[in-house]
Amino acid sequence: MVAVLVLVGVFVAVFVGYNVGGATTGPAFGPAVGADAISKTWAAALMTIFFFVGAWTIGRRVVDTLGTELVHDPGVFTLEASIGVLFFIGLALFIGNFFGVPASTSMTAVGAIAGLGLAGGELNWAVMGEIAVWWLVAPFIGFWISLIIGRYFYAYLNRMVAMERSEGPLLTVDRSRAVPVPAASETTSRRELSGVFTVIVIGCVMAFSSGTSNIANAIAPLVGSGALEMNPAIVIGCLAVGIGTFTIARRTLETMGNDLTELPLTAAIVVATVSATLVTFLSWIGIPASFVVIATMSIIGLGWGRATRPVTVLESVRREQAAKLSVGALAADEEGEKLPSIGQENPADVPSASDLFDPATTGRVVLMQNVVPAIATLGAYLTFRFVPVFGI
Repeated sequence: MVAVLVLVGVFVAVFVGYNVGGATTGPAFGPAVGADAISKTWAAALMTIFFFVGAWTIGRRVVDTLGTELVHDPGVFTLEASIGVLFFIGLALFIGNFFGVPASTSMTAVGAIAGLGLAGGELNWAVMGEIAVWWLVAPFIGFWISLIIGRYFYAYLNRMVAMERSEGPLLTVDRSRAVPVPAASETTSRRELSGVFTVIVIGCVMAFSSGTSNIANAIAPLVGSGALEMNPAIVIGCLAVGIGTFTIARRTLETMGNDLTELPLTAAIVVATVSATLVTFLSWIGIPASFVVIATMSIIGLGWGRATRPVTVLESVRREQAAKLSVGALAADEEGEKLPSIGQENPADVPSASDLFDPATTGRVVLMQNVVPAIATLGAYLTFRFVPVFGI
């Protein structure tokens, strides 16, 4: 009977890992995919590799935290209870992935474990409070930093790096040598190549950070119950995450990279840098990072800041001078067409609010990122409180 329960637990853990991969790939590589810097397949491959590195190195510490510190008595993680917790984590994340919205795996996992601890009277409120405070503070830090960058500094950064993607492939294969080697295509500039490399590297850093924090969401209950040893559990969890990155993650990549806001390479680098820095900081101090929420709020903040960027005095002068150049320019100005702004040379490149910030998609993302953890928390509490089979 115990062996059967262990197999059921592993199956449910794989289901959770699958949905973790679907939920976290979008925030890590959505900016790069949205900027056409990398394909969805390559994003999935890199996500899988660096997630495993993060899980194998630092992630085991977070597994111990969720398995021992969030509840006063780790004995509450019976094998049956662990299966129940993982079931509600996986179910809630699957709902978010089904709607194409990457929900926070950390919030969902901690919510399910908190529901178990609350039902059994073993929840450590001090640890829960510390985690909750950082969950509230960190996304707003990311939002405001990104908003300020988008509102006041983005145009200058864009002019400095100028990394809009060119038409055609980024790399070609040089077959003139004995061993074929990749080389930049004729349409690719050195600056563009370095920019693409930068945004991909930052995505890999975010994938590493996700592994340090989110592997615990899939395996902590089973490791805490003693059903699985740490190393085999990490391998199983990462394999499941890899499956999710190559399958269901394509929907969240589309949402984070294209639907939520337009992300040229400069914007992708800003979002990834802000998000990766905050997630790494939270992991360093031992907080299960709300990876998805931080990245999402960073994207929203940058898009909002760019869409509401004020017109400076210099910009007003440039527009006035441009309007005097020709009758056509004057007519365009009277018709409300936008003239070039600082850091942009083509009038067509000037974004409108609807181009950079989709309120409908944003509302859907924010709603689901609150609903999904609530489903896991409430479902776990009601089950462990009123279903006697779990024996807590």
